[in-house]
Amino acid sequence: MPPVSTLIWIVVALVAIGMYLSWTAGRLDRLHARIDAARAALDAQLLRRASVAQELATSGVLDPAASIVLYEAAHEARQAEEEHREVAESELSAALRAVFGAQEQVEAVRQVPGGEEAAGELAQAVRRVPMARRFHNDSVRAARALRRHRTVRWFRLAGHAPFPLAFEMDDEPPVALADRPT
Repeated sequence: MPPVSTLIWIVVALVAIGMYLSWTAGRLDRLHARIDAARAALDAQLLRRASVAQELATSGVLDPAASIVLYEAAHEARQAEEEHREVAESELSAALRAVFGAQEQVEAVRQVPGGEEAAGELAQAVRRVPMARRFHNDSVRAARALRRHRTVRWFRLAGHAPFPLAFEMDDEPPVALADRPT
C-alpha cells in the first residue's frame, strides 16, 4: 500500500485536472453562448438593412430601375434560406453600391420629404452590418481556437455543439453612404 502522502498528491492532481477540465468546458460553453448572441445581433442588423433598403426601394424616391434592383436584392436577402444567406446578403451589398455609388443619388433621396431620415437610417444600417459580422466572426475564431486544443478534443469538452462557422459576405458599404455622419 502506497504511503498516505502519495495518495493525497494523487487526489490533489486529479482534483486539479478535473477543475481545469471543468473550467475549459465552461469557457467553451460561454464562447458558444457568445456566438449565439452575436449571430442574433448580426441577423437583426442584416434584417434591418434589408428592411430599410426595401422600404426605400418602394418609397418612390428612386428611379424605377434602381428601385427594382434594390427591392429584388433586399427581398432575396430577407427570404434566403440559411445555406444561401451569405450570397443573398452579398448581392444586397452589391445592389446598394450600385444604387448609391454616387453622392448625387443620396442627395436626391435627401431632397424628398422624409428622405433625410431614410438616408440616415440606411447609412446607419449599412455601417452596423460589418461591425456585427466582425464581432460574430471574432467569437467564432475564439471558439475554433479553443476547440482545436488536444484537451478539448480528447475529453470531448465541446459535447454535441456544432462546429462554429463564420459568416462570410461582401459587406463593403457604398462610398456615398459610408462617409455620411449620423
